[in-house]
Amino acid sequence: MENYYDVKGLTAIITGGGNGIGKESALILAKSGANVVISDLDLDAAELVVKESLSFGIKAIAVKCDVTNEGDLENLVNVTVEKMGTVNILINNAGGGGGGREKFLELSLPYIQKIFMLNVFSIYKLSQLCAPHMIKSNYGSIINISSMAGQMATHNMSVYGSSKAAVNQLTKYMAVDLGPIIRVNAIAPGAIKTNALMSVLTPEIETKMLSKTPLKKLGETEDIGMGVLYLASPMSKWITGQLLPINGGGEQELD
Repeated sequence: MENYYDVKGLTAIITGGGNGIGKESALILAKSGANVVISDLDLDAAELVVKESLSFGIKAIAVKCDVTNEGDLENLVNVTVEKMGTVNILINNAGGGGGGREKFLELSLPYIQKIFMLNVFSIYKLSQLCAPHMIKSNYGSIINISSMAGQMATHNMSVYGSSKAAVNQLTKYMAVDLGPIIRVNAIAPGAIKTNALMSVLTPEIETKMLSKTPLKKLGETEDIGMGVLYLASPMSKWITGQLLPINGGGEQELD
């Protein structure tokens, strides 16, 4: 049993790996023996995560990447294969949206396209690029970072929420199309204490969030990172096409 969480020697790409959930996921994978490729728009932030990851005795590199740019995605995979030899694990973590600020009557088509390009279309392309290497190596785990917003409904979050709902359904279809070697799963985080959340969190909002949360505390980035490790490792070898909510047992809303 102790070997089931062992990802030693496997190579993982983590998009948006320079901070928050991506950073913590990368560090937990590195601590568990995986070689990590830290992809981020902020190369300096990615390099800092690489420096920390190297302390675990694994290989780590940083690659600047805009996941909405097809050329950047191709470069990311090419550099990974050149430096690491293959790709076994892909964490599609990079994403965003104006959650809580998306006033429906004011939404523009370019904004909608931008969010879907960032949250959904990038997953299609990067997974397509990584899949052949996973199949060749006979080990593949793709983990899409979704959101509880893809399952609930609240005000001013229609684009972000619907894009994450698309990620949830895409995960199921990818699992069918890419099996049996590649497993595809998603994680739906609740309110996690990232820099983004802390920038808008007030004591009043937190109190409201916790009133609907049985565990009575907000999530930490490591809570998602441990879920990533579980789905990336052989411990979850018979799990695919699933959505894992990590939310303290409840729904946390900003409004």
